[in-house]
Amino acid sequence: MEPGYIALYHSGELEHRARRLEARLASCDICPRECRVNRLNEETGFCHSGLLPIVSSFCAHHGEEPAISGSRGSGTIFFGNCNLRCVYCQNYQISQDWQKQRSNEVDYHTLAENMLYLQDEIGCHNINLVSPSHFVPQIVRALTEAVPMGLKLPLVYNTNGYDSVKTLEELSGIVSIYLPDLKYASDAYASQLSEAPDYVARSRQAIKEMYRQVGGLVTDKSGLAQQGLIVRHLILPNGLSGSRDSLTWLAKETSRRVAISAMSQYHPVHRADQFLLLSRSISPSEYQEVLDIMEELG
Repeated sequence: MEPGYIALYHSGELEHRARRLEARLASCDICPRECRVNRLNEETGFCHSGLLPIVSSFCAHHGEEPAISGSRGSGTIFFGNCNLRCVYCQNYQISQDWQKQRSNEVDYHTLAENMLYLQDEIGCHNINLVSPSHFVPQIVRALTEAVPMGLKLPLVYNTNGYDSVKTLEELSGIVSIYLPDLKYASDAYASQLSEAPDYVARSRQAIKEMYRQVGGLVTDKSGLAQQGLIVRHLILPNGLSGSRDSLTWLAKETSRRVAISAMSQYHPVHRADQFLLLSRSISPSEYQEVLDIMEELG
């Protein structure tokens, strides 16, 4: 299954989308923050990111979902900075150490070369874009260089779920696999724990758009993802994730066949120990409760 971005490149549509997205950086509305800063002139808003993409690291990742990692690993590109401020972020050195991350800026050709290295030298199954929401224009621009260099792997859009539908629409036919978080069912918790008081509506709108574009998960004979939506749901202690509400919404508004990755690995890091309800790992019963909800919902 050839990724759609190849045909979009040859038709000229990929270039048109890159230009439209880049123009929006002059009054940035790329993510739901809509900070309206001029990133073309290196002004920075909530994500502390200017014009060039920030690549913290890139590698073959074998710890993603089996359908993503496969046998040869997922070609993971970790982008620096973030449009959320999760107090329990396990990658806070990448997402919230803004001054240090600015030293990891790369040009578009280098980002394209990173993609080709993961494809040709490492042999990864896909290109996994981690925390891409604030760098969508830069990613699409890099693709216009990577395609003539031979890039042909499916793209995984690995996001916290706080995405702009207007921006996601520009990715239709470009992204093969969407891997969003569905973190909260309560804006009060989203505001307190991630500084995103409109997270619930924004993430649900985004996931519906992702599902519209790629549908349910499609795998090859080896079980490797080729296209579709996988929703990650990190189970937080003391019901902070709102699992029943979120999963019920997902079943009703997308499909009962949507793939869900129920994540049990939460442990208090970063500033989580400052919040009593977040100061412990989840219990086996809390994990089992989510599995029971998933089974109940079909």
